Amino acid sequence: AAFKDFVLDDGAGGAAAPTAAQEEAAASAPTPTAQAESVVNRDVADEFVLMPSARHLSQSRGVDATVLVGSGKGGRVTKGDVLAALANGTEMPPLTSSVLASAPVDTPAAATQAAAAPVKAASSPVVATIPEISTQGSYEDVPNNNMRKVIAKRLTESKRDVPHFYTSMEVELDEVLSLRKMLVSKHDVKVSVNDLIIRSSALALRDVPEVNATIDSKTGNLRARENIDISIAVATPTGLITPIVPHTDQKGLSDITNSVRDLAGRAREGKLKPEEYQGGTFCISNLGMFGIDEFSAVINPPQAAILAVGGGTKRIVPAPYVDGVAKEDQPKPVIRTVMTARLSADRRVVDEATAALFLSAFKHYLSKPHLLML
Repeated sequence: AAFKDFVLDDGAGGAAAPTAAQEEAAASAPTPTAQAESVVNRDVADEFVLMPSARHLSQSRGVDATVLVGSGKGGRVTKGDVLAALANGTEMPPLTSSVLASAPVDTPAAATQAAAAPVKAASSPVVATIPEISTQGSYEDVPNNNMRKVIAKRLTESKRDVPHFYTSMEVELDEVLSLRKMLVSKHDVKVSVNDLIIRSSALALRDVPEVNATIDSKTGNLRARENIDISIAVATPTGLITPIVPHTDQKGLSDITNSVRDLAGRAREGKLKPEEYQGGTFCISNLGMFGIDEFSAVINPPQAAILAVGGGTKRIVPAPYVDGVAKEDQPKPVIRTVMTARLSADRRVVDEATAALFLSAFKHYLSKPHLLML
């Protein structure tokens, strides 16, 4: 009773009845004659007939939608036109390479021609020969000597294992230069700026002994040194070497001058004894004579600090403002010779405050060079 109205389809498989929407779309579909007339009466060129979305849809389905009657402006075919044609079963020719080549792209005309060229040349590919281009010039391998190998190894270990930090301070050298001229003219004594820097560093280490220390890499213990033995970096043909001026704080300027001159001369000749360049409690590297204004030096373990000194440069220094003095009577700016000293310190031994105290003491002595004569 439940299946009394059931009708079994015949063996040929009858088609389902069309829906109302399909009947309406079929009724509204243009006839082939009207479709051809609409295509002829378009106001746009053939390559611009398809809207971008319609072109993408038709290419994804592999059909040529340019034969459809467009509902867009000037007869352009929209995405809705393609969807309606696919739903209605409207026949459209398959997509060919000529249609793809005529599709517009967002590039200049030259780029369009270049893109179309591979299609024409696909049947006969051109084999291009790429010439070999050498980007490497001539060179010569120079083997390192033993000294440079040791220097490279020690400084690499220093930068890797020692926590460096840097503090800088500017020092005026005008009083130092005046003292040098006075010693030459009145006493016939030649003292270099580097000698005065060594003497100032020795006195600053005496005032701030925390910087005059070394560290034991095995135990991590600090060793406060009683002797102040300053190493001086000297460039030699075989590499950098640091001869030591022992008991630097106990030497006068003349003694320091003679010691540095003797050590530097024998260092360049390779005649230093091991005890004359091994050890030391502090190091100074001066590149001012090479025109370097400032730089950062690498600590020479087990020492805890090294002072990098640049050359003096002329600068305009403004004078401080004086209260109660008229504007026209205020002190005028002056030109001073200023040197930059940068301390590289081991943070395990020296902290920032201690480094600042050392540089302040160093500046105090170098700014008042008459104290170095005592």
